Amino acid sequence: MATVRLLPLLLLVACGGNEPKSKDPAAAGAKPAGATVEPDQGSGPKPGPKPGPKPGEGDFVAYSQKVANSDVSIELVPVAGGKFVMGSPPDEAGRADHEGPQVEVIVEPFWMGKYEMRWDEYDVWNTDEDRPQSKKPDGLARPTPAYMEMTFNMGRQGYPAICMSHVAARQYCKWLSEKTGEFYRLPTEAEWEYACRAGTTTPYSVEAAKLGDVAWFVDNSERVLEDGAPPENAYSMVGKKQPNAFGLFDMHGNVAEWVADYYHADLFSEVHGKPPRNNPYMQPLRDKRDRPKRWAHVARGGSWRAPAEELRSAARLPSEPYWNERDPQIPKSWWYLTDAQHVGFRIVRPLRTPTAEERARFENP
Repeated sequence: MATVRLLPLLLLVACGGNEPKSKDPAAAGAKPAGATVEPDQGSGPKPGPKPGPKPGEGDFVAYSQKVANSDVSIELVPVAGGKFVMGSPPDEAGRADHEGPQVEVIVEPFWMGKYEMRWDEYDVWNTDEDRPQSKKPDGLARPTPAYMEMTFNMGRQGYPAICMSHVAARQYCKWLSEKTGEFYRLPTEAEWEYACRAGTTTPYSVEAAKLGDVAWFVDNSERVLEDGAPPENAYSMVGKKQPNAFGLFDMHGNVAEWVADYYHADLFSEVHGKPPRNNPYMQPLRDKRDRPKRWAHVARGGSWRAPAEELRSAARLPSEPYWNERDPQIPKSWWYLTDAQHVGFRIVRPLRTPTAEERARFENP
């Protein structure tokens, strides 16, 4: 397996003020309840959210979402809304400049995938013959066949899906929403960090000495991929380490996870809103030809090939063109990132029913 260099990590938080809206706003479809705050549109601080239900109250409970036309399901757990300090303090070991200065953030309640998205669930989309295949994402199509074996011999059933582009991960969520009648999307960067921290303010959601109990990373991810071959660093089956206090597995390590936001290095500056920021989200941008911009988007959590410092709760990783360096297609694929063997995703479902406009900001292909 090719060794791919790692980038320094960064950090983010922002509001999607005047970005272009999706051309295909869909009807809202999530279960209502709880908090009532509207997403921050960059106009400064807004009132805090009304208290929502706690996990386990009413319908706000863990559940399993069956994926249509398959025998696989996605397990989701409830995450209470709340206020937290996003980013890392100046004295945190391994900190990057774009992880601060820290800012107070409010997020609404949501459900989050208990595990990283596995190939089991992702392949249902790839084989959905009700959807045409297209070289370009148009909000309706599914990916064209992969031009390489995208597991790189690390395993498929039970293992995290990798090498999808940011737009592919977003379009998977849109497909899943249409198949299930519920609204699923990528988590915002703020939601992801809030869920990863699980109430902690330390670099990891556990003591640094216990990181190996919850995470696969470069120090412990070696395994034999072929009989007779020496061990190699690789991803592992999801859910084999201990969960965090919210019941979420592999938030640190295994694969880094796409979040919904476009990457901005100055995310924590007041130009993106004064604290506390309500549900901050930096909507992906479009180019002059009205196509989604390919770079840069944010991945969180670090991966199986990353050092411990890149698994910190506040660490951020912007996507780079070299993640698709070995793509043999001309032009290079919109769907796949051959050299992003360290990147996957997990999904969320907001507790509050989104408006059509809010939904379109996440589903914009």
